[in-house]
Amino acid sequence: MPGTNMQDNMPLHWLGDKAPKLSIGATWGVPWPQGAVKKSHGFVLESSGQAVNLQSWPLAYWPDGSLKWTAHAIGANKGLTDQLVLKTVSTSTASGLVKVKEEDDHYLIDNGLLQCRVEKSGEYLISNITKNGKLVATKGKLVLQVQNAAEQATVHDNYVSQITAVIVEQSGPVRAVVKITGLHVTAAKKNLLPFIVRLYFYEESEAIRILHTIIYDGDEYKDFISGIGIRFSIPLDGETYNRHIRFTGENEGVFAEAVKGLTGLRRDPGEAARNAQIAGKTVEDVSAIKDKLQYIPDFGDYTLFQPTPDAFEIQKRTKEGYGWIQSAYGRRASGTAYVGTPGGGLAFGIRNFWQSYPAQLDIRHAHTPEAVVTMWFWAPKANAMDLRFYHDGMGQDTFEKQREGLDITYEDYEPGFGTPHGVARTSEAQIWALSATPDNAFLSQVAAYIQDPDTITCATNQWQLAGVFGGNWNQAFTPSPAKNKMQEQLDFYFNYYHQQVEERRWYGFWNYGDVMHTYDSDRHVWRYDVGGFAWDNSELSTDLWLWYYYLHTGRKDAFRMAEAMTRHTGEVDVYHIGRFAPLGSRHNVQHWGCSAKQLRISTVANRRFYYYLTADERVGDLMQAEVDAAYTLRTIVPGRKIGQPIGDPDGKYAGVSFGTDWGSLAAAWLTEWERHGTPLAKERLLNSMETIAAQPHGFFTGSAEMELATGKFRPAAADKISVSHLSAVFGLPEICMELVALIPMPAFEKAWIAYCTLYNATPEEQKAALGKSLGKLNLKQGHARLTAFAARVKKDPKLAARAWDEFLGGEAGIKKMSTKVDTLHGPEVLNALEEAPGVSTNAVAQWGLTAMAMLDLAGNAYNE
Repeated sequence: MPGTNMQDNMPLHWLGDKAPKLSIGATWGVPWPQGAVKKSHGFVLESSGQAVNLQSWPLAYWPDGSLKWTAHAIGANKGLTDQLVLKTVSTSTASGLVKVKEEDDHYLIDNGLLQCRVEKSGEYLISNITKNGKLVATKGKLVLQVQNAAEQATVHDNYVSQITAVIVEQSGPVRAVVKITGLHVTAAKKNLLPFIVRLYFYEESEAIRILHTIIYDGDEYKDFISGIGIRFSIPLDGETYNRHIRFTGENEGVFAEAVKGLTGLRRDPGEAARNAQIAGKTVEDVSAIKDKLQYIPDFGDYTLFQPTPDAFEIQKRTKEGYGWIQSAYGRRASGTAYVGTPGGGLAFGIRNFWQSYPAQLDIRHAHTPEAVVTMWFWAPKANAMDLRFYHDGMGQDTFEKQREGLDITYEDYEPGFGTPHGVARTSEAQIWALSATPDNAFLSQVAAYIQDPDTITCATNQWQLAGVFGGNWNQAFTPSPAKNKMQEQLDFYFNYYHQQVEERRWYGFWNYGDVMHTYDSDRHVWRYDVGGFAWDNSELSTDLWLWYYYLHTGRKDAFRMAEAMTRHTGEVDVYHIGRFAPLGSRHNVQHWGCSAKQLRISTVANRRFYYYLTADERVGDLMQAEVDAAYTLRTIVPGRKIGQPIGDPDGKYAGVSFGTDWGSLAAAWLTEWERHGTPLAKERLLNSMETIAAQPHGFFTGSAEMELATGKFRPAAADKISVSHLSAVFGLPEICMELVALIPMPAFEKAWIAYCTLYNATPEEQKAALGKSLGKLNLKQGHARLTAFAARVKKDPKLAARAWDEFLGGEAGIKKMSTKVDTLHGPEVLNALEEAPGVSTNAVAQWGLTAMAMLDLAGNAYNE
């Protein structure tokens, strides 16, 4: 059962174990043992012994009502030391400068430094931003460009944002969050791409964080997106030689120029003038060339364009209608720019700029009283998005032919199913209201922070102490040479895939965050173009592997890789509107290409980690959308190609498997219950657990009809036994381990332990318990952690020894490996895990998950 010891003081640290040089504010989550912290308790934060203004709120509760997860926020440049301590107190009163005032048609947000007007309707999300009363930016809106063909388009439409709703999700005193939803519309009232934008304000921060989500609702054969961005107008005054442009490149390099340059001229304006302009300071005296200033061109337009992950260019021109001049080149721009005067201006940047190529930053009209800047998440200078399916179906017009296609390319094709209609993409950006033109060092620092915004976290053993995420990770184990080798192997796997992202350039607007499924050892490439072997799309729980590896090690690079995958798989691989919502798509050449639309991809089990560690509101939305996901199974039937009947769209029941389907639903219901205390979520969870346990053969019954409103399963036939190797490799074991610890339900625990015990048991043991053996099953090694869990619950050393034999035997596929895993090292294991030559991401993910579980669950039964 979860721990119960009160923790008065919790040491915290910055992710990466080093305090940042600057911060616009930080938000993080921490777990607590059951019963340790009451709802009424408050929190205080000390940094090197000094109190820091802190805003706190609950993220989840234990069944007894005590706090399970709490979120906390501090303001800009606060707590920037390595000595942070979070303390629980009987009561606390939060203090801070952030205030939100509602007016009839807008909200006014004041963080103590910036004042921002957020509109409730119209095209402008932010109508103006001031800093201590001085106007910095105006007319903040979304922009969208669409054309009617991928090439040689004849129609080009320009859209702008149209707000439909604004919600203030937090109103201070340290952090405010405003959620804005709407559509992109044209002057002719055409609309496209619903959007969700969240604005984040922290106490005394110069910056506003922007989280930008679009949902694709177009026709991929007619609506080709050629630009997605957010735009602001920047008021400028003074002479154009006192207006400054900055772009950050790579390795802290900065492109720095003035709109009207005073250097390199035939006539010298003087050293003082040249030095002041180069430094971004006010040029006071130009008397030496005053009569010739009108002949020095003003360059009012600039563009930084990143078309690939390995190249960028900067261009400039005097104004529209005149030629562009190539100004600079490089590889990977950090993606931040500035326009303003010595008296201040706006810095702006896109996170993961080059990783999410094609990206672009524009500055226009800097020679006029009002410059316009645009952060393009999809660059207009690039080719338009082409989201069409990549082949014509090749005659697969029946289920029989589609199964034949699956047999050769591993692609589950079905006409009309490989559509992007309903998928989403979330991007992140920041804008900084600066009081002076920044020097190169500071702007590079800002750019680095936008790309890598530090957060706060707690010790790696806190997850196990608190009993969250199953509570069976990071527990100390008795060292042994074999276990140490497993630790090394875990590190090798992560390092290998982390490096593959870079070596194989797994980047791009729609791709960043995912990895490939299987390697082609003949071509020496990943199978990027072979049906279901291409993008992984969470197959066999790659997300879980990365998150548990982070919990196991606390490595910052693991957190960042898992973060990127969570953003990708939760948005791009899942449908958010339309007939497939909220299901996800199985692995494919295109993220939405597979006709298998399933809960196992959209599962909340993959999202909970990032939400609880960061309190991210967008991921919270994604998790809540899964609570009623079973209703979609009435029409999008997972087993329709193998005889499962399509249900009644208006019916009360749907066929639900006890593995990938129910495991995903259970994760959604558990998370909804612990987050919001929703009675219906709790009812469905408990009812489903009780009626699975009541089936003739428990989990081995395989599936049953579920009453959608209540979560109750109908009894299946007494002789029904069905088992799949996939049932327990998409988060089901982790969720069930958590449920067994959380909810006292002996019948359910018995049913789950029986499944854990018998899946890898001998045919004789299976027959004795079930009346027949289960035949040849797959992923024996991956199921070793189930055996280990049963061994731990039963306190059975023989079962624990069997678990180690299963794991070290290395039987990951139908065919048994000729060499045991514990005799291999490094690249050899990658080949040995796959029954055919090559590397399988999901086989590695299962090995990684099982290894981390085995280090704890099977105890010390294996100590060489």
